[in-house]
Amino acid sequence: MPATTTKSSKPKKTGSARNKKDKTADAGRLRIRVQAYESKILDTSVKQIIDTALRYDAEIVGPIPLPTEKKKYTVNRSTFVHKDAREQFEMRVHKRLIDILNPTQKIIESLTNLSLPSGVKIDVKIM
Repeated sequence: MPATTTKSSKPKKTGSARNKKDKTADAGRLRIRVQAYESKILDTSVKQIIDTALRYDAEIVGPIPLPTEKKKYTVNRSTFVHKDAREQFEMRVHKRLIDILNPTQKIIESLTNLSLPSGVKIDVKIM
C-alpha cells in the first residue's frame, strides 16, 4: 500500500537555534508591580527597590507608570429631606511596574528582606 502524503505536511524543526536563543533570553524575569494610594510614598518605595537591585548589578526596566485607577463615590449629605445635597469622594490608586532581567538568588533574597512603608502593595511574578 503506497504512503499517502498531504500538501500541507512540512518537516517540523524541533531544535532550531532561534528557539533555544529565545528560551535563554527569557530564562528569568522578575516583574514587580507596586501599588499605593499616595504617589510620594510609591515613588520612594520604587526608588528603594531599584537601589537594592542595582547594588547587585541587575538589569532593570522601569519604573513604568501604569494608569491611575480612580474610584468615585457619591454620598447623600442629609438622610431624609435634602436629596440634592451630595458629597463626592475619590480614591486614587497609583501603580508602577518594574522588570528585573535575569535576577540572581542574591537579588531575590535582598528584595524579600526589604522593608517598605505601610500602604504599599507589591505583586511579584517570575516570568
